[in-house]
Parts: sequence; C-alpha cells; structure tokens
Amino acid sequence: MTLRGPADAPPPDNGRFPAVHSRAWWARHGLMVLALLFGVAAPLYLFGSLAEDVVEQDPFFFDAPVLHFMHAHATPVLDAVMVFFAYAGSARVMVPFNILVLVILLFRRDRMGQMFWLAATVGAALINLMAKNAFSRVRPALWISILPETTFSFPSGHAMQTMAVMLALVILLWHTRWRWAAIVLGTGFVVWVGACRVYLGVHYPSDVLAGWTASVAWVAGLAAVLQVRRRRAAGQRAAAAP
Repeated sequence: MTLRGPADAPPPDNGRFPAVHSRAWWARHGLMVLALLFGVAAPLYLFGSLAEDVVEQDPFFFDAPVLHFMHAHATPVLDAVMVFFAYAGSARVMVPFNILVLVILLFRRDRMGQMFWLAATVGAALINLMAKNAFSRVRPALWISILPETTFSFPSGHAMQTMAVMLALVILLWHTRWRWAAIVLGTGFVVWVGACRVYLGVHYPSDVLAGWTASVAWVAGLAAVLQVRRRRAAGQRAAAAP
C-alpha cells in the first residue's frame, strides 16, 4: 500500500471551478452571455414594463408631450418625408424586400441563414399581430392624421418589422465588409420609420418603443441559436476532415 502525504492529497472540492477554468469558460462564452443579457433580457424587461402599463391603462408621461411636439413642428415638407417613410416601412415594401433577401440566401445555399431570416421576419410579424389583438390599445386621436390607421396600436407594426428586418440583416452581414453600411443605414431607416408613426399621429411613442424592444429580444435570441448551430456545424466539419 502506498501512503500519501498531505502534499499528495487531492484539492478540496469547494463547489467552485478553478480560476483558470472560469477564465477559459468566460473567454469562450462571455460574449454570448452579454448578448443574451443586453440583447434579450433587457429588451424583454423594457417591453414587459411598457406592456404592464398598457394593460393597467396607466398613461406614459412622455406620450402626449412628444405627440404634441411633433405635430407643432409639422410642415408640408416633413409631411411628404414622413409619408414616404411610412410607405417604405409598410408591408408593401418590406415583404418584397424580405423575399429578395431570402432568394439571395437560397442561391448562396445558406440553409441556417434562410431559417434565421424566415424566423426573424415572419416571427416578428406574427408576434406583432398577436400582441395587437391581445392588448387592443386604441390609437391616439389628438388630431386627424393625413395617413390614418384603423387597427390596434400596441406595439407598432412598422417599428417592429423594420427593426426585425434590419437587425437580422446586420447579423447576416456581420462578418462581411457590408457590416457597417448595414448598421448605419439600417439604424437611420428604423429611426425614421419609428418617428414617422408618431409624427403622423397614428402611434404613441410607447408603441414604437415596444415594437423596437420586442424585435430586438426576438431577433437577438434567434441570433444566439444561429451562432450555436453554426459553431456546432463547424466543429463537426473539422472533426470529419482528414
């Protein structure tokens, strides 16, 4: 029998990983954790806070002042600009654009990209439809809009769909030279479309914020799944390589 001294004894099990293992785990998964925290959890919390007040019919302190401010600064030129962005962010433009991107992904044979794109865009539209009917918030009626709407208000469909489309596009282009162009142009487009809904008096600002946060949470969650699947596929290809 071999006797072991104190120096040969195994380290005590205190229920914690060694520091080196913790650093290695964080280096591998830290970015994903931060993405889930700020891309999914935080937007979901904001959407939930907005939705809770809508259900309880508590007015938002910023809704009416922002609406009145936008209407007070209305001009014929701004009217034309906002109507243009309202049209650009509508289903009549976004649906053909979504189909175009899907066709490109089909030609590139990017099956994971196709599934991600469909889930991001179609999923956001379905979530918006269900949310509108669930919350049944009536649209603002502070003045007669030059582009009136008749459906429910919360969350904004224009804001939700454009955010989902542009964020999904940025994720698909992240490892290409088009990444920053997509970020800059996409951000500007999303902001203008969201602003036009308030300017035209067909949405409260809280409707737009809710649409943005819901889409960010939805698409960021899908992006995390896409990243995991692509890493797994890359690992399988590397293992199968001779």
